[in-house]
Amino acid sequence: MAGLLEQDGYRMVDEPEGADFVVINTCGFIGDARDESSGAIADMCRLKREGQLGGIIVAGCLAERNREQLLAAHGEIDQLVGVFGRNEITTAAERLIGGLKEQRTIFRPAPTKPLSDEYRLRITPPHLAFLKIAEGCNRSCSFCAIPALRGRYASKPIEEVVEEAQRLADDGAKELVLVAQDSSYYGTDLYGRPRLAELLTQLEEVDSLAWIRLMYLYPTQVSDELVDVIASGKKLLPYLDIPLQHISDDVLRRMRRGIGRDESEQLIDRLRERIDSLVLRTTLLTGFPGETEEQFEELLEFVRRRRFERLGVFAYSAEEGTPAIELAAELDCEVPEDVKQSRRDRLLAAQQEIAFAWAAERVGRRMDVIIDRYIQGQDNAYVGRTHADAPEIDPVVYVTGEDLSPGMIVSCEIVTSQGYDLIGVVC
Repeated sequence: MAGLLEQDGYRMVDEPEGADFVVINTCGFIGDARDESSGAIADMCRLKREGQLGGIIVAGCLAERNREQLLAAHGEIDQLVGVFGRNEITTAAERLIGGLKEQRTIFRPAPTKPLSDEYRLRITPPHLAFLKIAEGCNRSCSFCAIPALRGRYASKPIEEVVEEAQRLADDGAKELVLVAQDSSYYGTDLYGRPRLAELLTQLEEVDSLAWIRLMYLYPTQVSDELVDVIASGKKLLPYLDIPLQHISDDVLRRMRRGIGRDESEQLIDRLRERIDSLVLRTTLLTGFPGETEEQFEELLEFVRRRRFERLGVFAYSAEEGTPAIELAAELDCEVPEDVKQSRRDRLLAAQQEIAFAWAAERVGRRMDVIIDRYIQGQDNAYVGRTHADAPEIDPVVYVTGEDLSPGMIVSCEIVTSQGYDLIGVVC
């Protein structure tokens, strides 16, 4: 959207105060995300009422999901743009600037192929780029609203992804972060079988790229072929994000995950055995309808034993239109909110110990670090990340060294740890 607006002559500014309009790109996935998006909308509405902001366009998943409810709740919103109306963002801007009040929404059905990202305006650092390889999801997880919001799975063709990666590399990207709602399903809709391994093999040949990071792999389709490609890759990082959600067979069955405890355990063993220096990230869900204390304790024991390097936890959020809501009503098995949150906190406390210990074990080792930014006001001080650290969600490394710049990959000796984070000196 930012790229299309720039193409149409609009210029990005640093602050909302004094802007002709803002575009709020929202998330509607879970309750916390909706609250954050709603808070941003409320803040911008306040600025508009105070005369500090010209107009407001609300886009993305919350716009797609709540539609007229948002307009009713926030009269200051000028335009709503749904998920698949994003390529018409300039139309919304023209209506706003022109003062048109009778047409305030742009919603389109899900397309049969992903929308093009050719005109993107990157707001990440020049050396870092996210690359979407597919849109939508065909899974039927009972807790998830994504298929209803984002439509059926649609892969970008391999050649299109590789061309986009080359453009990003030519534009200075050293690290590519591959994203989709379900990366391991990539290519199935186009080619009749998953083709992620082949895509990765071709991306390894893109000039100037140094690191390729994989996010959002569904556990049932992490094939031996894919593991072999990752294990032998020169640019593919030994970092895999595989959301497991739970480990209790009964809970996984109610979640409709298509995988049980034994298969999950075998997958972890296979990955640990075959990929050197592997860092595993997973996501877990507490308080799913019917989750008993015994089932939660099973999950807690699993986390303590498996010692994931990176782990996120969400408390279950009842999402409108999902089968889990009907399940909770049918079985009368809703978990109280305070219990959901307590279980989430207990898992995170256990994971903190694991993550702190893992960081402490890095002390004395040499690790490659990609430099992300300078530390303002300090000489020869920088913030970077190792292969174990995805941007924005994982810990960082504080680096001391001379004549460094963002995008450089340098070898550092880790001299100490600070909670989750590391302190390094360039070797």
